[in-house]
Amino acid sequence: MNRPGLYADFWRRLRRNRLALAGGLVVVSLFVVSFLAPWLAPYDPAYIDVSSVLEGPSKAHPFGTDPLGRDVLSRMIWGSRISLKVGFVAVGLATMIGIFFGAVAGYYGDWVDALIMRFVDLMLCFPAFFLILAVIAILEPSIWNIMIVIGVTGWMGVARLVRAEFLTLKNREFVLAARALGASDRRIIFAHILPNALAPVLVAATLGVAGAILTESALSFLGIGVQPPTPSWGNILTEGKDNISLAWWLSLYPGLAILVTVLGYNLLGEGIRDSLDPRLRV
Repeated sequence: MNRPGLYADFWRRLRRNRLALAGGLVVVSLFVVSFLAPWLAPYDPAYIDVSSVLEGPSKAHPFGTDPLGRDVLSRMIWGSRISLKVGFVAVGLATMIGIFFGAVAGYYGDWVDALIMRFVDLMLCFPAFFLILAVIAILEPSIWNIMIVIGVTGWMGVARLVRAEFLTLKNREFVLAARALGASDRRIIFAHILPNALAPVLVAATLGVAGAILTESALSFLGIGVQPPTPSWGNILTEGKDNISLAWWLSLYPGLAILVTVLGYNLLGEGIRDSLDPRLRV
């Protein structure tokens, strides 16, 4: 298998996908903004200025101010860190759990596969968002609890993808050769099969980041996500809801940020999927 040729073909096809490049630009921009937040934010996001309460967009405050006089642009820039952290930590946890259960189910099959897949079906019976709401209502709302709960309730799709890949790959010649040479099950799973099954996982993880960001924003909007004074796009939207007739900017700008970010991750994920699909190669 000519892997360098496959990688070169993947990058060539990805570069030709303008929508994927646009999504990648959004994702890279989010990384840059979150990393440079201390230098890009014009004000301290927690600084309260009672003389500037609910001021509209101006030269001093391009995105206006909130009910406590805090600069909305600064809070949105720092809030991008929350979105990035939630997206990657939650999806990273979900991906690791999904890979483990999917690999075990697909490799061993029989009753192990049946048991794990019935557990997956049971988890899928519960609406994910309402399950997250129930768990967060029991636990103390915090950024770490949110990331863990989103990760623990979002691994089922990855498990099914990995299981399907393992069922296809476990009887291939290179696996049979490794087994004939005395390789352990752990080595066969992690060193031989898993590297060849990661393409759909990469796509699912990219799309999952967008879903995790959207879930965190929804939880913060409902008041059970990231708690003030820590800025997040969701709790800025909550302040906009409470002052919708007075401060339209509190709803518009964080809403657009969530929209563009989720759209960017979705476009990038779709582009990666199309670039990895062998049926679309020419």
